[in-house]
Amino acid sequence: MLPLEGLTVIAVEQAVAAPFCSSRLADAGAHVIKIERPEGDFARGYDAAAKGQSSYFVWLNRGKDSVVVDLATKEGRSSLEGLIAGADVLLQNLKPGSMDKLGFTLARLRKDYPKLICCTITGYGDEGPYANRKAYDLLIQAESGLASITGGPEGASRVGMSIVDVATGATAHAAILEALIARGRTGKGADIRISMFDVMADWLTVPLLNAEDGKPPKRMGLAHPSIAPYGVFRSRDGKEILISIQSEREWKKLCAEVLGQPELPDDPRFANMVERVRNRALTDKTVGDAFAKLTRDELLQKLADADIAFAEVNTMADLAQHPHLRRIEVDTPNGRVAYPAPAAIVVGEPRHYGAVPAIGEQTSAATSSPARAKSS
Repeated sequence: MLPLEGLTVIAVEQAVAAPFCSSRLADAGAHVIKIERPEGDFARGYDAAAKGQSSYFVWLNRGKDSVVVDLATKEGRSSLEGLIAGADVLLQNLKPGSMDKLGFTLARLRKDYPKLICCTITGYGDEGPYANRKAYDLLIQAESGLASITGGPEGASRVGMSIVDVATGATAHAAILEALIARGRTGKGADIRISMFDVMADWLTVPLLNAEDGKPPKRMGLAHPSIAPYGVFRSRDGKEILISIQSEREWKKLCAEVLGQPELPDDPRFANMVERVRNRALTDKTVGDAFAKLTRDELLQKLADADIAFAEVNTMADLAQHPHLRRIEVDTPNGRVAYPAPAAIVVGEPRHYGAVPAIGEQTSAATSSPARAKSS
């Protein structure tokens, strides 16, 4: 039996953040009913990379029922009410105020269904000057300051995937699980509010505190602002290898066993981390010159033998063939699609991952006989 079997989640969701959360609930056995507008979640049209279907949608909507509900109609709102009445969790990330205008205020839902766990995802929260702004991943990357510390000296950059959406979805997932545990003890539901801005601000605590201390982080590409050497160096055959030296013991081993310069730590310019960072250009040149004398294979062997932390700077093509990449396969309307497996492994309990639904695939069954009310 999966951990969340027997629980029903109503997900009035679109795009990425809420679907990330509900997909994880579905993986754990929850019955997730995804409420879609008649034209479907707009994320269905983001691209056509997964057998002609959106890679985002195929990734984040496995194991859910798709139920089309036209919330602009009285009948549609009545259908949603019936579904919520039989649910354990209501998750939604519509534009702020949308659910209120439809008659689904959180105050009313909490009163009518005291055991219901409500989780609302917004861009900036319920109050403040930006509360009614639309918010998407890249907008929050910019507004939170994340983009300002990402990229190289030439300019700010976005993180290369939907980091804000995924972080927000993961935060919502954790909060809902906490609320389910609490409800098991108290019998009471919860009203959870999560803003994308708050999630990112939390994750940016370290660079923020450094900036407030007068040391604002600089954009350094694949380098580290307070550790050296920590960055990318090229082998003789042009391969990029990233190394990370975290301690003086590792620095001495790198010098002796990889660079072939065991006396280097005695040089005052390289004597400790503070000095290596102060003399970063010289530190990096010294390491880079030594790396350029060895091939990629020679370097990887020496680094492994010396127990130095390193990685190759891989592309998506490299990831596709990576020896540590685990994949799952899911059914979709256009056939089976394989993609990376969820990270958590529960030993002895292999998971089955449900199919990705077509638009409205389960509408008739869900709206004709809504689940029995659990929260009234």
